[in-house]
Amino acid sequence: MVTAAKLLPDSVTPSSLLNSLFNHHPHPPATFSHSRSFQQPHRTFNTIRASALNRRDFIADTAAAAAALSLTGLDSGTSIAKADVLSEWERVLLPIDPGVVLLDIAFVPDDPSHGFLLGTRQTLLETKDGGNTWVSRSISSAEDEDFNYRFNAISFKGKEGWIVGKPAILLHTADSGDSWERIPLSAELPGDMVYIKATGENSAEMVTDEGAIYVTANRGYNWKAAVQETVSATLNRTVSSGISGASYYTGTFNTVNRSPEGNYVAVSSRGNFYLTWEPGQPYWQPHNRAVARRIQNMGWRADGGLWLLVRGGGLYLSKGTGITEEFEEIPVQSRGFGILDVGYRSKEEAWAAGGSGVLLKTTNSGKSWSRDKAADNIAANLYSVYQRQTRIRARK
Repeated sequence: MVTAAKLLPDSVTPSSLLNSLFNHHPHPPATFSHSRSFQQPHRTFNTIRASALNRRDFIADTAAAAAALSLTGLDSGTSIAKADVLSEWERVLLPIDPGVVLLDIAFVPDDPSHGFLLGTRQTLLETKDGGNTWVSRSISSAEDEDFNYRFNAISFKGKEGWIVGKPAILLHTADSGDSWERIPLSAELPGDMVYIKATGENSAEMVTDEGAIYVTANRGYNWKAAVQETVSATLNRTVSSGISGASYYTGTFNTVNRSPEGNYVAVSSRGNFYLTWEPGQPYWQPHNRAVARRIQNMGWRADGGLWLLVRGGGLYLSKGTGITEEFEEIPVQSRGFGILDVGYRSKEEAWAAGGSGVLLKTTNSGKSWSRDKAADNIAANLYSVYQRQTRIRARK
């Protein structure tokens, strides 16, 4: 049984749910993925918690998932498993093996107390009490084969939900996850599926780590390409366009994040440039980084602007909104540890998380950040912060 934790703030609504996942690892990697958004360390797609989301194969070597933290609107008198209290956080027990790495989390919009956690070794956990307790779920269509699937990402819209994983697998539910149907996929799909977004009735948007974006409007039985070529093909055509480091591109993203409007920002595998895509554009658009250090992660602010994190610690916010290459550095108290992800609850409030339990909060749109010591005593990296129901994930 793995220990986990739950945070009970004074006043939190289901729409501002904050979950944290901690995974034991003796040597935590420097990066990661969803923002996820989604993300996975190294080749994983943040989390992208994220869970994403790219970093994104660090995942295969992670030793053990240790704990989960969540912010819910539950009454503080709610009965939970015995646990240590960290500031406003309480530990929760997770019924998973030590070697499992947790990659993504989602709650059913029509029932905010009903959610799912997923990860490696075909791990799928379900909660019906807002994250207080979790039980293991199995999917028969995934267990009938010899593959040991890694479930990378999950998304819900109403009662309809989607799961993608590796080797290529796509699962769909129309009843809030009570039953899951396996949807066939083409063997010629470029890259590994690292992100999926439920967009409407029988509709979803799926992204691979090679930059392919596909959309469906008939429950996943047919998919239409939203971009005309992979990122590698685009860079092969535009390598002379002045994008620094494009010739060293390895063909996969480090992180990728989606805005509520459907715009994407992705960081190259080496962090030496970034790419953007807006609905209707035929190709990903590469951009030179505006800072000296390599990019760790990028994502969207609640006002439509961009945030940018650099390796070694450093937070930048774009000047204005929309896609730009102009950023300004914001001083933060990271204690010398790198910041790995940012998640916004509103235009004013956001959280940033990083190495060795670094947890920062802003209530003035990022102009200043204060440290939250909730995770200071946890020997783990907080590597993903996600919205709408925000989550933080960590490994140690």
